Amino acid sequence: MHIYVNGRNIEITEAIKAYVKEKIGKVANHYDQIQGIEVVLSVIKNPAASGKHVAEVTCKMNTGVVRCEEAADSMYESIDLLADKLMRQVKKFKDKTLNASDKSSIRLDNIQGESVEPEAITEE
Repeated sequence: MHIYVNGRNIEITEAIKAYVKEKIGKVANHYDQIQGIEVVLSVIKNPAASGKHVAEVTCKMNTGVVRCEEAADSMYESIDLLADKLMRQVKKFKDKTLNASDKSSIRLDNIQGESVEPEAITEE
């Protein structure tokens, strides 16, 4: 699994890159189907904006994509919030995909089990 870190309106230092890889890399421990993670860090230069540091992540998996975004006053705070949000979404995605394979069709249950006799329709 590769973690790509890009920046918009900000220079990505080695410290920020290492922090992102440490925090976001923990997601791989929960789900082994992750192919790659792309993180985009950006700074909004509008003085009227409240959350000026924005962190976005796109997590590509074998069966789908999970994307989330967080904004905060500090870049490290936005990365922390993003890591927590991504962890919750990946766990939810994993549970959804694992539970989907356990479900069986109602039609197949009737074929494999007892045959259900159609009810006789009586006209009154």
